[in-house]
Amino acid sequence: MGQYLPIVVLATLAVLFGAISLVASKLLAPRRPNTAKSAPYECGIVPGREAPERFPVGFYIIAMLFIMFDIEIIFIYPYAVAHGSLGAYAFFEMLAFSAVFFVAFVYAVARGALDWGPIKKAVRLDDDQNNPMKSQLRTANSTIRRVGFEGRNEGAAA
Repeated sequence: MGQYLPIVVLATLAVLFGAISLVASKLLAPRRPNTAKSAPYECGIVPGREAPERFPVGFYIIAMLFIMFDIEIIFIYPYAVAHGSLGAYAFFEMLAFSAVFFVAFVYAVARGALDWGPIKKAVRLDDDQNNPMKSQLRTANSTIRRVGFEGRNEGAAA
């Protein structure tokens, strides 16, 4: 038990330092609020409108996916370093965790976690007879601009 005494003392000092710092800043800090201090800071840009009440949930989902990837890497790293001494049990534990992670990732992607922006609909080009993309006036000479031949004779370009 005596071997853990320095760790306990250090943890106690860290908690005490944090608590004393918070209390001291609340008691000793000057309180002069104004509108500039209470406004949200956006890189020096004055906000043109009020911030929205709700923050899009998609940002939180992306953050959770990022944390999931971090946990996956942290879990796989020890196995990659010492796979010979860890044995088959560690391999199957890593495999089971990776499978659960993969299922969660596929679920998040299927629910639209990575879909950003407006939904784009496919446009059929053969539906409309008045479609400008199907015009008879469109030829290779009218739609493709050849660069690099400006100022040359036509005979020298070939």
